[in-house]
Amino acid sequence: MFSGPEHLNEPIVTVARPDVATLHQDDSVGEALAFIRGRGEALGEKVVYFYVVDEEERLVGVLPTRRLLTSAPDVHLRDIMVHKVLTIPATASIMEGCEAFVLHKLLAFPVVDKDKRILGVVDVGLLAEEAFDMAEREETDALFESIGFRISQVRDASPWQAFRYRFPWLLATIVSGTICAVLAGFFEVTLAESLILAFFLTLVLGLGESVSIQSVAVTIQVLRAAEPSFKWYARTLRREAGTALLLGLACGALVGLIAWAWRGTGLEGFVIGGSIFLSLCMACFLGLTVPTVLHALKLDPKVAAGPLTLALTDICTLLFYFGVATWLLR
Repeated sequence: MFSGPEHLNEPIVTVARPDVATLHQDDSVGEALAFIRGRGEALGEKVVYFYVVDEEERLVGVLPTRRLLTSAPDVHLRDIMVHKVLTIPATASIMEGCEAFVLHKLLAFPVVDKDKRILGVVDVGLLAEEAFDMAEREETDALFESIGFRISQVRDASPWQAFRYRFPWLLATIVSGTICAVLAGFFEVTLAESLILAFFLTLVLGLGESVSIQSVAVTIQVLRAAEPSFKWYARTLRREAGTALLLGLACGALVGLIAWAWRGTGLEGFVIGGSIFLSLCMACFLGLTVPTVLHALKLDPKVAAGPLTLALTDICTLLFYFGVATWLLR
């Protein structure tokens, strides 16, 4: 059920707490309570269950705290303890221990050897810590995958291996950046005639990249649980188109108003806002389409979708930006 790093395969005893609250089956409730009061600190801070042992320190039962506190003082523990005890063998792994918490919904388990002697105890905090660590690792892995490689590939890699993993996706950025530079050169006259376009170029590119990578992240999450089909794609595209229209209108109008208020040129503000609207619509489309196509081609969209989508988004954004500006301002 659980999968993750190598430490989940380590023995459960490595994370078991030694401060186990054990009582003897021949003691009475009164004697047990006196023993607990006398050894309160030694029993540890996380007492969930009291485990009952025999003369040879073998586990024979478990005593819930409520039953201990509500029983008569002269009653013997063997008469009120629960004889069926769920345990985790010392040979079990941390992963198997986490599975026991999920399956049985208990707050703690004793870890025992082959002779039923208690070696320690693990409580539900173990499951919580592992779940948190795994969620944190997934977020970290997702971040690195979005920029082109898995963290497991470069964690222990040599400099040359890390270079081989990381450079191809940086090369995609270099290629797209070069194409963008060439495109900007084609519109050199437009830039010279309307200097405000250069002022907002970084903002326009940043908005397109942000929206596209958001769409990529959402699409990859959906592809984990759904098998893509043309019907699924059409339905998702309609929903994404609605989001794109709202994002494009909001961002385009806001930035256009800023440009107009700053430079006092309504037409240039309209050009900037309109190109943002078009580029964000395209960014949403690419963010949905690129991972879907990669998935259909049996390629891993988690790694390849981010760099490819960003590259295509930058190219399309510049085409819209300078194309609209050339059309309306010259």
